Amino acid sequence: MTRLLLRTMLLGNLAFCVTAQEMLTPPGQVKFTSINYRNVLHWVAPTNSTSLHYNVQYKIYGEMDWLKVSSCQGIRRHKCDLSNVTSDTTEWYYAQVQATSVASSSKSAWALSPRFSPRWDTKISPPDVKINSSKQGIVIQVKAARLLVHKMHSSVEYKVYVLHNGKEDMYDITCCSHKLTLTKLNPKTQYCVQAETVIFRHMKSSDRSSAKCITTP
Repeated sequence: MTRLLLRTMLLGNLAFCVTAQEMLTPPGQVKFTSINYRNVLHWVAPTNSTSLHYNVQYKIYGEMDWLKVSSCQGIRRHKCDLSNVTSDTTEWYYAQVQATSVASSSKSAWALSPRFSPRWDTKISPPDVKINSSKQGIVIQVKAARLLVHKMHSSVEYKVYVLHNGKEDMYDITCCSHKLTLTKLNPKTQYCVQAETVIFRHMKSSDRSSAKCITTP
């Protein structure tokens, strides 16, 4: 009886050691960042862990099944671009990350991200602004980030702010136009221009761009 009890205790301790050895600490701070609808999952490696690989899965909110991200299986980096699989702006998504050790064949529990919406959580970057003088006046050209234009097409619009003599005028540049010409200008006056990218369809706008200034002759 005593021998059987000792054997049971030894087996229990062995199982505990194997389980403890196999389980890694999961990744931390799992979260999405999104700029111009480029949706990237980030995480932090477990403390005191080296030579780890990571697996990433995602799912649509309300669905039961987790789906593998084929480009992010067994990766060493601490981020994964999920833009292609989280492109529907009407949906909400989750993602999860698992750490693995090739050397010990150990795995961590899955670490879950907060719920993510491409529509509501993405940040829009300010447009690039160029200003030049011409015979007609000051020509303002604005251009949104290429990724944003590719994603939103005709939904991209702009607000242009012109500051001069302590006043500020605002102009709208609608779809498919990237240029505005200011005429009837005051001589020897500095005009400073800022612009915002606007996605009216999603009720989103960027911060203002940095000011570009030009002085009339």
